[in-house]
This record gives sequence, C-alpha cells and structure tokens, in this order.
Amino acid sequence: MNPKSIQNPPESFFKKLRFLGPGFILSASIVGSGELIATTVLGAKAGFITFWVILISCLIKVAIQLEFGKNAIVSGRPLMQEFNRLDGPTFGKANWAVWSTFLLTSFKILQIGGMIGGSAIVLNLIFPSFPINLWLVLIGLSLSLLIFKNYYHLIEKASTLMVFGFTMFTIASLIGLFYTPFRFTLDDVLSGLTFDLPQKVLFVAIGAFGITGVASDEIIAYTYWCQEKGYAAYVGANDGSESWRQRARGWTKIMYLDAFLAMIIYTLVTAAFYLLGAAVLYGRSEIPDGNDLINYLANIYTDSLGSGARFGYLAGAFFALYSSIFASLAYWSRLYPDVFCELGWIRRGDELQRKKWVGILAWLFPIIWVITYLFIKLPGIMVLSGGVVASVLLLVVVAAAIKFRAKNRELKLTSGLGSELMFWLSAAAILGVSAYGIWKLF
Repeated sequence: MNPKSIQNPPESFFKKLRFLGPGFILSASIVGSGELIATTVLGAKAGFITFWVILISCLIKVAIQLEFGKNAIVSGRPLMQEFNRLDGPTFGKANWAVWSTFLLTSFKILQIGGMIGGSAIVLNLIFPSFPINLWLVLIGLSLSLLIFKNYYHLIEKASTLMVFGFTMFTIASLIGLFYTPFRFTLDDVLSGLTFDLPQKVLFVAIGAFGITGVASDEIIAYTYWCQEKGYAAYVGANDGSESWRQRARGWTKIMYLDAFLAMIIYTLVTAAFYLLGAAVLYGRSEIPDGNDLINYLANIYTDSLGSGARFGYLAGAFFALYSSIFASLAYWSRLYPDVFCELGWIRRGDELQRKKWVGILAWLFPIIWVITYLFIKLPGIMVLSGGVVASVLLLVVVAAAIKFRAKNRELKLTSGLGSELMFWLSAAAILGVSAYGIWKLF
C-alpha cells in the first residue's frame, strides 16, 4: 500500500456519501434473473403469504458480505490470496478454496449465457424488427467496450445509472398495478409477514431464498469493489497502532453504510417483483416460465394501461438483466487474474500483465456467453443451473467468512452481541439452504 494514500475517514454524513459506490455495483449485480423470474414465480405460486421469505433473504445474508468487506479493508490483499491462506488441502500452488472458486465460477458460464439471451429476448420484445441474434452481438460488444479498459469509476457510474433505471421502472410498474384490476391492499401485504410457509411451496421458497439478495458471487465481488474504491488504501498497512485501528473502524463504518444502502435498494426492487407476481399471477392454473413470464406480465400491462406501460415494464426488465451481466463481467475480469496469480500463471505484482488479462477476458467472456446461449437457447434452465452452482459456492464463502470473523475479532474490529448473533444466524441459514438444495438435487 502507498503510505501517501492513507487518510482519516470523513465524519460528516454528507461527506461520507462521496465515498459510497461498491454497493451500487453490488446492487447492479444482484437484481437480475433471480429477482425478475424466481421471485415473481414464488409470488405467483404462494400469493402474498411468503412475502416474509423474500424480505429475510435480502436482509439476513448481508452479515456474511460485511465480514468479507471488512477483511478486504484491513488486509489490503486480493481475495484469492486470502483464500489461499485458509486451512485445508493444497493442489499445486493453490488450495481447495481457490480451486473451488475457479471451477465453480466457470460452471456459471451457462447462467450468464442464459441472462445475456434473456436480455436479447427483452430487447426483441421492445424492438421486434431486430432479430434476437443481432441483439446478442450488440449486447456482447457493448459489455466488452465498457469493461476492457478496467476503469473502476466508469463501472461505478454505469452501475449507478442502471440501478436507478431498474429501480424507477420497477417501482413505476408496481404503482401502475393500482390502476388495474390486479391492485392489492395493505392487508394483503401484512398477510405475508406472518411467517407462514405452506408445504406445497417449500421447495420454491427455498430456491428463492438461495437466489435472492447477496449470493456467493456478489459477496466475493464486493471485496474487489471495496479495494478499488480505496477503502483499504485509506486505512493503510496494519502497524499495530491505535491510529490504524481507528482508521480501520472508521472506513469499515463507511463500508457498512454503503452495504446498508445497497441492501435497501435491492430489497425494495426484489419485494416489488414479488408483489407483482403475487398480485397478478396467484391463482392462475398455468404460469409461464422463464422469459415467457416477462412477456406475459408485459402483455397484462398492455391490456390494462396501454402500450406505454408495457414498454416501461420491459425497460425495467432489460435494465435488471443487463446490469447484472455488466457487473458480472466486471467482476469476472478481476477474479480470474487474481486466481491465475495464485495458480502461478501470472506473477503477483505484475500490474501490466494483470491489466492485459483483464482486457483479454473482457472480450473473451461475452463471446463465450453468446456462443453458449446460441447452442442451448433455454434461458430459464441455464439461469437455474447457476443457482445450483451458487449453492455449492456459498459453502466456500461461509467457511471463509468464519475465518475472517475470527481474525477480525482478534483485531478487536468486530461489533457487539447483535452483530455476532446476526453473523451466525446468516451462516446457519446459508448453510441450511445450500445443504437442502444440494440434497434435493442429488
């Protein structure tokens, strides 16, 4: 770390706002296919009764994310370097955690391929004169052009714009419901806060819990955004002094604020998608699947409010899908060079070579995603496959979070009993859902 970068955290609330940003990238990544499709389907199958599942899913898992963010700030090291220090077997130069992250993330190529296909389908619904394959190429090209130069500030600003876009369009769609026959009441919403969970929707509810809120990818990615924002550089290397500890606590609190505001955004949007499904689709004998669901809901808005409302819903759907792919490419182009360093394929500290790989991967991954979709063309199944992989990767994330928590406790950077309780509740919930999902799969 450069000692010249060290600075004390601002004390004014409004000055703190200038140092937010990683959470906006996180929100852009979180609100995607899971929220747009899986959450809506849960509302369609269960009605309002399981609304509490979505809220808890968004709120409870943030405790693990905070532990990763805190470790990124106080260690100043790339995450894969930290993963390589975890206890367990080593294969070559890297241990089980690095290899698991590398292999499991690579399996998620199917999921991102389904998401990029879903984005192209939505654009085709808005502009039907342009074929889906053309939209696929244009989306892939736009992603590479935005990411290949590796500018953090561009990624942050673009994510903020897209987060604003899908938030506004989604909330507008929800408000639009009150001018249709599908309007709902406060009593309907309150009925979903009774912690009732009908047996017939148990599996769907658990699936929605696993795919909404911060998942394994977002938790890992958050560490890169915290470091690129400058939090770790501002704290400086741990010299054991009280001034270092004060800086670490101060910048950690700003990271907490960043994560808290992000949680409000993605919880709000996810809840809106759920309520749309519960209000419009509950009780219907046939519920469309995958991207047919997007078109179906859009047509309902057309029937009720006119073609302009349909465009608004589809625009929100596109922002949600595209922002998630955009943030995923930005994250993958950082994760893989980090993994390559631990595997010994890139020399750690060779910034020129790392940037070269970021540029290569920014072009390579969209090409792979587009080709994958063109071969399979089943976006719903492709997206769900990523949920299975994410369930396994969450086990690695929780194991690392427990280690990071113990280390932060030694540095006296953990909070009180409430924080401890939330952390272990979050870990237990994630482990339970992941174990159940894997058991049901096999």
